[in-house]
Amino acid sequence: MESRVADNPGRSRYEVFDGDELAGFTEYHRYRDEIAFIHTEIDPRFAGRGLGGVLARGALGAAREQGLAVLPFCPFIRGWIGKHPDYADLVPQEQRARFGL
Repeated sequence: MESRVADNPGRSRYEVFDGDELAGFTEYHRYRDEIAFIHTEIDPRFAGRGLGGVLARGALGAAREQGLAVLPFCPFIRGWIGKHPDYADLVPQEQRARFGL
């Protein structure tokens, strides 16, 4: 099935879909030119399909397009950035040590 990521600003989260089914989400809080990722969940029915990575890439790509600084409080998003250093530039230099990046 085809997966896609969509912003749901009414619920302050990016959602990942597998076909037409909601498979997971990452919650965020936006303030000025920053986006703080707080919590990520993937429905266990969709585990092991790489949808967490699809979600992270989509949400972080949207942050990049919007020129937002990323604060990865969510352990999943923080870990994903750690494994994909080409996204580390989204986290402000002065905040990287705080997040172990």
